[in-house]
Amino acid sequence: MDLGLLCVHAHPDDEAIWTGGTLARYADAGARTAVVTCTWAAGTGRAGELERSLEILGAGGPRLLGYADAGKPDSAPGAPRFVDVPLEESVGRLVEHIRQVRPDVVLTYDGYGGYGHPDHVHAHRVTLAAAEAAGYDQLYPGAGDPWRPRAVYLATFPRSVVVAGWEEVFGAPPEPGQTMLGVPDGEIAVHLDVAAWAERKWAAMHAHESEVERGASMTLLTSLPERARAQLLGNEWYRRVSFTAQPTATSLEA
Repeated sequence: MDLGLLCVHAHPDDEAIWTGGTLARYADAGARTAVVTCTWAAGTGRAGELERSLEILGAGGPRLLGYADAGKPDSAPGAPRFVDVPLEESVGRLVEHIRQVRPDVVLTYDGYGGYGHPDHVHAHRVTLAAAEAAGYDQLYPGAGDPWRPRAVYLATFPRSVVVAGWEEVFGAPPEPGQTMLGVPDGEIAVHLDVAAWAERKWAAMHAHESEVERGASMTLLTSLPERARAQLLGNEWYRRVSFTAQPTATSLEA
Protein backbone atom coordinates (compact mmCIF):
# COMPACT_ATOMS: atom_id res chain seq x y z
CA MET A 1 0.00 0.00 0.00
CA ASP A 2 1.45 3.33 -1.06
CA LEU A 3 0.25 5.33 1.94
CA GLY A 4 2.00 7.21 4.72
CA LEU A 5 0.22 7.62 8.03
CA LEU A 6 1.40 9.69 11.02
CA CYS A 7 -0.37 9.73 14.39
CA VAL A 8 0.17 12.56 16.87
CA HIS A 9 -0.64 11.74 20.48
CA ALA A 10 -0.24 13.48 23.79
CA HIS A 11 1.01 10.60 25.95
CA PRO A 12 2.47 7.11 25.72
CA ASP A 13 -0.45 4.61 25.59
CA ASP A 14 -2.73 6.95 23.59
CA GLU A 15 -1.35 5.50 20.36
CA ALA A 16 -2.72 2.10 21.39
CA ILE A 17 -5.99 3.23 22.97
CA TRP A 18 -7.11 5.67 20.27
CA THR A 19 -5.48 4.45 17.05
CA GLY A 20 -3.97 1.04 17.81
CA GLY A 21 -6.26 -0.86 15.46
CA THR A 22 -5.71 1.63 12.66
CA LEU A 23 -1.93 1.50 13.01
CA ALA A 24 -1.84 -2.31 13.03
CA ARG A 25 -4.31 -2.65 10.15
CA TYR A 26 -2.47 -0.22 7.88
CA ALA A 27 1.00 -1.49 8.82
CA ASP A 28 -0.10 -5.02 7.88
CA ALA A 29 -1.33 -3.66 4.54
CA GLY A 30 2.12 -2.24 3.81
CA ALA A 31 1.53 1.41 4.69
CA ARG A 32 4.27 3.51 6.26
CA THR A 33 3.18 4.29 9.83
CA ALA A 34 4.72 6.44 12.55
CA VAL A 35 3.74 8.07 15.85
CA VAL A 36 4.80 11.37 17.43
CA THR A 37 4.25 11.57 21.19
CA CYS A 38 4.18 15.07 22.65
CA THR A 39 4.99 14.36 26.31
CA TRP A 40 7.44 12.26 28.30
CA ALA A 41 11.15 12.23 27.65
CA ALA A 42 13.52 9.61 26.28
CA GLY A 43 14.97 7.48 29.04
CA THR A 44 11.84 7.48 31.20
CA GLY A 45 10.00 4.25 31.93
CA ARG A 46 6.96 5.20 29.91
CA ALA A 47 9.12 5.99 26.87
CA GLY A 48 10.39 2.40 27.05
CA GLU A 49 6.82 1.12 27.25
CA LEU A 50 5.95 3.25 24.22
CA GLU A 51 8.76 1.62 22.25
CA ARG A 52 7.35 -1.85 22.99
CA SER A 53 3.82 -0.76 22.06
CA LEU A 54 4.97 0.70 18.74
CA GLU A 55 6.83 -2.50 17.93
CA ILE A 56 3.63 -4.48 18.46
CA LEU A 57 1.69 -2.10 16.23
CA GLY A 58 4.36 -1.95 13.51
CA ALA A 59 4.77 1.82 13.83
CA GLY A 60 8.54 2.23 14.01
CA GLY A 61 10.45 3.78 16.89
CA PRO A 62 9.33 6.51 19.30
CA ARG A 63 9.32 10.10 18.10
CA LEU A 64 9.22 12.15 21.29
CA LEU A 65 8.81 15.91 21.51
CA GLY A 66 10.01 15.54 25.10
CA TYR A 67 7.69 17.98 26.86
CA ALA A 68 6.22 17.37 30.30
CA ASP A 69 2.76 15.93 30.90
CA ALA A 70 0.42 18.63 32.25
CA GLY A 71 0.01 16.77 35.54
CA LYS A 72 3.36 14.94 35.88
CA PRO A 73 6.49 17.14 36.06
CA ASP A 74 8.71 14.03 36.38
CA SER A 75 7.63 12.94 32.88
CA ALA A 76 10.30 15.21 31.39
CA PRO A 77 12.61 16.56 34.12
CA GLY A 78 13.65 20.13 33.42
CA ALA A 79 11.39 20.49 30.38
CA PRO A 80 8.34 22.76 30.22
CA ARG A 81 4.82 21.37 30.21
CA PHE A 82 3.51 20.75 26.71
CA VAL A 83 0.51 23.02 27.34
CA ASP A 84 2.82 25.89 28.37
CA VAL A 85 5.18 25.85 25.38
CA PRO A 86 4.69 28.72 22.90
CA LEU A 87 2.65 27.50 19.94
CA GLU A 88 5.32 28.64 17.50
CA GLU A 89 7.84 26.27 19.11
CA SER A 90 5.68 23.16 19.45
CA VAL A 91 4.24 23.57 15.94
CA GLY A 92 7.75 23.89 14.54
CA ARG A 93 8.88 20.72 16.32
CA LEU A 94 5.96 18.80 14.85
CA VAL A 95 6.44 20.30 11.39
CA GLU A 96 9.91 18.77 11.37
CA HIS A 97 8.47 15.29 11.97
CA ILE A 98 5.77 15.76 9.33
CA ARG A 99 8.38 16.74 6.76
CA GLN A 100 10.56 13.77 7.73
CA VAL A 101 7.75 11.19 7.57
CA ARG A 102 5.92 12.88 4.64
CA PRO A 103 2.57 11.25 5.47
CA ASP A 104 -0.48 11.28 3.24
CA VAL A 105 -2.69 11.53 6.31
CA VAL A 106 -2.19 12.68 9.89
CA LEU A 107 -4.27 11.38 12.81
CA THR A 108 -4.90 13.01 16.17
CA TYR A 109 -7.76 13.65 18.64
CA ASP A 110 -10.96 15.56 18.00
CA GLY A 111 -11.34 19.12 19.24
CA TYR A 112 -12.50 17.93 22.67
CA GLY A 113 -9.38 15.84 23.00
CA GLY A 114 -11.53 12.71 23.24
CA TYR A 115 -12.59 13.48 26.81
CA GLY A 116 -11.29 16.97 27.57
CA HIS A 117 -7.75 16.22 28.76
CA PRO A 118 -5.77 19.48 28.35
CA ASP A 119 -2.79 17.71 26.74
CA HIS A 120 -5.13 16.04 24.23
CA VAL A 121 -6.90 19.29 23.38
CA HIS A 122 -3.55 21.01 22.92
CA ALA A 123 -2.24 18.16 20.74
CA HIS A 124 -5.29 18.62 18.50
CA ARG A 125 -4.56 22.34 18.09
CA VAL A 126 -0.84 21.89 17.52
CA THR A 127 -1.43 19.11 14.99
CA LEU A 128 -3.88 21.10 12.87
CA ALA A 129 -1.52 24.09 12.84
CA ALA A 130 1.53 21.95 12.02
CA ALA A 131 -0.20 19.95 9.27
CA GLU A 132 -1.08 23.23 7.56
CA ALA A 133 2.26 24.94 8.21
CA ALA A 134 4.31 21.97 6.96
CA GLY A 135 3.19 22.70 3.39
CA TYR A 136 4.53 26.27 3.26
CA ASP A 137 8.12 26.85 2.21
CA GLN A 138 7.93 30.26 3.90
CA LEU A 139 7.42 28.66 7.32
CA TYR A 140 10.07 26.81 9.34
CA PRO A 141 12.59 26.77 6.46
CA GLY A 142 15.13 24.91 8.58
CA ALA A 143 12.75 22.01 9.32
CA GLY A 144 13.03 20.21 5.96
CA ASP A 145 11.41 20.40 2.56
CA PRO A 146 7.72 21.40 2.61
CA TRP A 147 5.11 18.66 2.68
CA ARG A 148 1.33 18.93 2.75
CA PRO A 149 -0.73 15.95 3.99
CA ARG A 150 -4.00 15.37 2.14
CA ALA A 151 -6.05 15.39 5.31
CA VAL A 152 -6.08 15.19 9.09
CA TYR A 153 -8.32 12.56 10.68
CA LEU A 154 -9.64 13.18 14.19
CA ALA A 155 -10.16 10.13 16.41
CA THR A 156 -13.58 10.36 18.04
CA PHE A 157 -16.82 8.46 18.72
CA PRO A 158 -20.26 8.66 17.13
CA ARG A 159 -22.61 10.04 19.75
CA SER A 160 -25.06 7.14 19.31
CA VAL A 161 -22.34 4.68 20.34
CA VAL A 162 -21.48 6.79 23.38
CA VAL A 163 -25.11 6.99 24.51
CA ALA A 164 -25.70 3.26 23.97
CA GLY A 165 -22.54 2.42 25.91
CA TRP A 166 -23.52 4.81 28.70
CA GLU A 167 -26.83 3.03 29.15
CA GLU A 168 -25.16 -0.39 29.07
CA VAL A 169 -22.58 0.56 31.70
CA PHE A 170 -24.74 2.71 34.00
CA GLY A 171 -28.16 1.18 33.37
CA ALA A 172 -29.79 4.47 32.39
CA PRO A 173 -29.47 7.12 29.69
CA PRO A 174 -27.28 10.18 30.37
CA GLU A 175 -28.73 12.93 32.52
CA PRO A 176 -29.96 16.04 30.67
CA GLY A 177 -27.02 18.39 30.19
CA GLN A 178 -24.45 15.63 30.75
CA THR A 179 -21.17 16.38 28.94
CA MET A 180 -20.71 13.58 26.44
CA LEU A 181 -17.84 12.27 24.37
CA GLY A 182 -17.94 12.14 20.61
CA VAL A 183 -19.71 13.97 17.81
CA PRO A 184 -23.06 13.65 16.01
CA ASP A 185 -23.10 10.52 13.88
CA GLY A 186 -23.35 12.51 10.66
CA GLU A 187 -19.92 14.05 11.30
CA ILE A 188 -18.16 10.67 11.19
CA ALA A 189 -16.22 10.42 7.90
CA VAL A 190 -14.52 7.06 8.43
CA HIS A 191 -15.46 4.01 10.50
CA LEU A 192 -12.74 1.36 10.55
CA ASP A 193 -13.56 -2.21 11.55
CA VAL A 194 -10.38 -3.25 13.36
CA ALA A 195 -11.76 -6.33 15.12
CA ALA A 196 -9.15 -8.51 13.40
CA TRP A 197 -6.45 -6.39 15.07
CA ALA A 198 -8.13 -6.05 18.47
CA GLU A 199 -5.79 -8.54 20.14
CA ARG A 200 -2.75 -6.62 18.87
CA LYS A 201 -4.30 -3.39 20.09
CA TRP A 202 -4.97 -4.94 23.50
CA ALA A 203 -1.39 -6.26 23.67
CA ALA A 204 -0.02 -2.81 22.79
CA MET A 205 -2.11 -1.27 25.55
CA HIS A 206 -0.74 -3.82 28.01
CA ALA A 207 2.81 -2.93 26.96
CA HIS A 208 2.23 0.20 29.04
CA GLU A 209 2.71 -1.72 32.26
CA SER A 210 2.89 1.34 34.52
CA GLU A 211 -0.50 2.51 33.27
CA VAL A 212 -1.97 -0.97 33.73
CA GLU A 213 -0.74 -0.95 37.33
CA ARG A 214 -2.04 2.58 37.89
CA GLY A 215 -5.50 1.72 36.59
CA ALA A 216 -7.07 4.67 34.78
CA SER A 217 -8.34 3.89 31.27
CA MET A 218 -7.12 0.29 31.39
CA THR A 219 -9.20 -0.37 34.52
CA LEU A 220 -12.22 1.23 32.86
CA LEU A 221 -11.85 -0.94 29.76
CA THR A 222 -11.43 -4.19 31.68
CA SER A 223 -14.48 -3.36 33.82
CA LEU A 224 -16.77 -2.83 30.83
CA PRO A 225 -19.27 -5.49 29.79
CA GLU A 226 -17.72 -7.79 27.20
CA ARG A 227 -19.85 -6.50 24.32
CA ALA A 228 -19.04 -2.85 25.08
CA ARG A 229 -15.32 -3.57 25.41
CA ALA A 230 -15.28 -5.54 22.14
CA GLN A 231 -16.96 -2.65 20.35
CA LEU A 232 -14.41 -0.13 21.63
CA LEU A 233 -11.45 -2.36 20.79
CA GLY A 234 -12.79 -3.48 17.41
CA ASN A 235 -13.92 -0.14 15.97
CA GLU A 236 -12.25 3.22 15.42
CA TRP A 237 -13.99 6.32 14.12
CA TYR A 238 -12.71 9.57 12.61
CA ARG A 239 -13.81 13.01 11.54
CA ARG A 240 -11.95 14.42 8.53
CA VAL A 241 -10.32 17.81 8.07
CA SER A 242 -9.52 18.09 4.37
CA PHE A 243 -6.69 20.04 2.77
CA THR A 244 -8.16 19.28 -0.67
CA ALA A 245 -11.46 20.06 -2.37
CA GLN A 246 -12.90 16.64 -1.49
CA PRO A 247 -15.23 17.10 1.52
CA THR A 248 -15.77 13.48 2.55
CA ALA A 249 -14.02 10.14 2.45
CA THR A 250 -14.82 6.47 2.99
CA SER A 251 -11.32 5.36 3.98
CA LEU A 252 -8.03 6.89 5.08
CA GLU A 253 -6.62 6.42 1.57
CA ALA A 254 -9.02 9.01 0.11
